[in-house]
Amino acid sequence: MKVLVIGGTLYIGRQLVKALCDAGHDVAVLHRREEHDLARRVENLTADRNDAAAVKQALAGRRFDVVYDNAYDWERGTTVFQVEATVRACGEGLSRYVFMSSVAAYGDGLNHYEGDALAPDNHPDMYVRNKATTERMLFRLHHRHGLPVVTFRPPFIYGPGNPYYREAFFWDRIRFGRPIIIPGDGHRLMQFVYVKDLVRALVRAMEVPSAEGEAFNIGDNRPLTQVEVVQALAAAAGKTPQTVRVPREAILHAGGNPMGEPAYFGVYFDVPPITEKMGKVTRVLGVKPTPFETGLRETRRWYLKNRNGRAPNFAFEDRLLAMAARAAGGGNGGNHAGA
Repeated sequence: MKVLVIGGTLYIGRQLVKALCDAGHDVAVLHRREEHDLARRVENLTADRNDAAAVKQALAGRRFDVVYDNAYDWERGTTVFQVEATVRACGEGLSRYVFMSSVAAYGDGLNHYEGDALAPDNHPDMYVRNKATTERMLFRLHHRHGLPVVTFRPPFIYGPGNPYYREAFFWDRIRFGRPIIIPGDGHRLMQFVYVKDLVRALVRAMEVPSAEGEAFNIGDNRPLTQVEVVQALAAAAGKTPQTVRVPREAILHAGGNPMGEPAYFGVYFDVPPITEKMGKVTRVLGVKPTPFETGLRETRRWYLKNRNGRAPNFAFEDRLLAMAARAAGGGNGGNHAGA
């Protein structure tokens, strides 16, 4: 099949493009750069996916059987109108339009099923709002005009090649013998999906007829607490973690940034929990989740081959640890080995 991957040069997209090429498909990528570093056989199309006119021009005269829409502009946001313009630029004759949504589309809450309501159009968080409104638009096009859409709602994505400072954040601290800061009581829930499982499901979405018109939660069956996540990451490194609990309010007051720097628990890892129920992706697409410990071991091997040998800047965490030590009366700073 002729397949277009929008946003095919980074984390998920790179692995998806490789899987599609390995399966013998004719693949093109659309992204902002003039060239890519993927396989030579992959066609390069250049456009800013937020620029409707540029996308239309880049796709003019081309026909694709399947489109994977994986690109989101984290600085400006990618709106429902920009995605709709992309759909229209792809023309008719598609057998699949596969859209990468997010668990964030639910807005908040735990244990969501695919049929649950998504966040409202006026949700205050731009990312949540864009994902939810875009899914509603795509399914309207499906019901009214037969757009063969499939959407995926992954939680935290982990695995080899992760460009975000997440798994590596913790392994760096373990490598340098640093304590890991636990925000608050460490009971905030997190749910994960292994990137290779997500890619398998994306490919299956174009192969399974009954996938058309469906949304899929995808990830591990059981959410983990932040403490359990740290324990699992340490176990993958063959270590027992040393942890220090610091009140979340104190971290934020000191300038900690859950979305970036100065990071204190990985990038975007300390956010209010949204979890989902799995099962449909296995029933319909036949994709079973890789055990978390197995996925972490594979990710750890990639980390060891690609890690930066330099020590990260621990200045902000040293401030938090000193603050915790003062709050504990000058004792061990609230350390909880293996907590």
